[in-house]
Amino acid sequence: MPDFVLRPARPADCGEIDRLIHELAVYEKLAHQKVGTPEELQRALFGERPACEAIVAERGGRAVGFALFFTTFSTFLCRPGIYLEDVFVEPAHRGLGIGKAILRHLAALAVERGCGRFEWRVLDWNEPSIRFYESLGGKVLPEWELVRMTAPEFEALAKA
Repeated sequence: MPDFVLRPARPADCGEIDRLIHELAVYEKLAHQKVGTPEELQRALFGERPACEAIVAERGGRAVGFALFFTTFSTFLCRPGIYLEDVFVEPAHRGLGIGKAILRHLAALAVERGCGRFEWRVLDWNEPSIRFYESLGGKVLPEWELVRMTAPEFEALAKA
């Protein structure tokens, strides 16, 4: 029996999830991009129009991992999907099956919701994660490139 628990995030978890997001940003060498606050996260998760959902992994009564995800839609399949924005387990708690349990939980949620896809991204240098995802049946799609606009670009486009 695992010595951890997965559960839906609650508003009171936002500070701990924010702490874990910071740890993820450091791990991914992107700490300079982590500017969101626990209050902003709480609005995104539990506000009037939630933008995402989260699950928390607890061990010994303490948050040691999380996954943040949201619903997408495939025009080709005409079905919803789940997009896993981020998943993170503290290094001291890896190898215990927490990451696999999180992905299994989200896969079951995708089945329950009638999704056609369950997708996420992985940094190209993160070989341990790539191998882990592939061991679970995930496929890295090298032909798809991420296109991103940040606020200055989409604000300019909106005014054009």
